[in-house]
Amino acid sequence: MKIAIVETGLVPEAIREAWPDYPAMFEALLAPVDPGFTFSTVSVIKGERLPDPAGLDGLLITGSKAGVYEDAPWIPPLLDFIRWAAAEGTPQVGVCFGHQAMAQALGGQVIKSPKGWGIGRHVYTVEHRPKWLEPVAETVAVSVSHQDQVVAPPPGATPLFRSDFTPYAGLVYAHGPAMSIQGHPEYDPAFSNALYGSRLGNPLTEDEVETAAASLAQPLDQALLARWIAGFFRAHAKVSGAA
Repeated sequence: MKIAIVETGLVPEAIREAWPDYPAMFEALLAPVDPGFTFSTVSVIKGERLPDPAGLDGLLITGSKAGVYEDAPWIPPLLDFIRWAAAEGTPQVGVCFGHQAMAQALGGQVIKSPKGWGIGRHVYTVEHRPKWLEPVAETVAVSVSHQDQVVAPPPGATPLFRSDFTPYAGLVYAHGPAMSIQGHPEYDPAFSNALYGSRLGNPLTEDEVETAAASLAQPLDQALLARWIAGFFRAHAKVSGAA
């Protein structure tokens, strides 16, 4: 199964040389779960054109420092692309900015949350258990880095994960095979801490960074989320594109 990764953001310049890019992080996350997956990248943040989603087995939209409500020239075409992919029945997964972009494109609402920044280890309650969400778990812990939030899901969307801080931390959509999550399963604790450190003083305080780092000493469910994402792609593989 060929997964196209849509790169919507870059690792911050201050730490870029020390870390792989976001598509490579997702490959490292998903490849061990299913050796049948292969990956390609289209970088909208670098000006690359989006392909026809009808020719894709699946697509994954990464995180970004951008907000879906901003006027960056690549955002409206991306939202159109998400709607196009949904109409074509192409399985799609969104993570962080990708989660917000999918919700916005398919009829929801995203804002800069007055709750402020979410960073560190967040634990979500699993609200919905589709067949591909195996093994079953009551909660899932993941590293996060966001201020924007989905505040109204699209019509027909089903909440997948939630917390008090992020009520719509995961969604499954009525428009085509699509799911999205707010947290970052591709971030390990070392990268998360480097990312927060790169934002020390703008916008994060020293106390916020230290608290986030302490929370990441507890286990994350990266492998579990990788299995769920892979399970979603396998469950919704197009007959002609199944591997």
